[in-house]
Amino acid sequence: MKPSVPTVFVVDDDFLILKALTRLFRSVDMEAAPFASPREFLDQFDPGAPGCLVLDLEMPGFGGIELQQELAALGSELPVIFLTGHGSIPASVQAMKQGAVDFLTKPVHDGDLLEAVRAALEKDRMNRRARNELAEIREKLALLTPREREVLSHVVSGRLNKQIAADLGTVEKTIKVHRAHLMSKLAVRTVADLVRLAERAGITPAHKK
Repeated sequence: MKPSVPTVFVVDDDFLILKALTRLFRSVDMEAAPFASPREFLDQFDPGAPGCLVLDLEMPGFGGIELQQELAALGSELPVIFLTGHGSIPASVQAMKQGAVDFLTKPVHDGDLLEAVRAALEKDRMNRRARNELAEIREKLALLTPREREVLSHVVSGRLNKQIAADLGTVEKTIKVHRAHLMSKLAVRTVADLVRLAERAGITPAHKK
């Protein structure tokens, strides 16, 4: 696997289908990695590898749903597209509830499959971008002192400096200093930006007294 390159991971126990799907993706300049079984895929699985998974539903012993469940247990958010020649409503509902992005029945039209894969790759890209941005926010929040964190929760609740000072038992000048420091550390220029950042990080606004 190439963790830096978005890859279409294909898992199917039918060699001819596996070969045909791999050829299809590579024909449109997509990186493709074929696997003949879920176990083979898991043995080489890299949680950090970007891409999506095109997965056969029915396979002997350890099937597609089981692989999807195993990946979820590992904390993977790799988008999954199911392909099946034995599609059923219960199976598709279960797959979608567990996070599958699409469920296509064999024989699938090349255009439909490529459209689904492109959408899944974009979903993965956006998810990874969001996770990276959240990690950066948390790194910045870790720079705040306990007092600055406390002032932050009051600012995002809409409190004025003098109100925060009264709530915390200090003077307005001190709150202004804390506020300036925390906005500098968080690299935001407006209260609106600060509120959006706090929402992304799940910071609970202080209760107004």
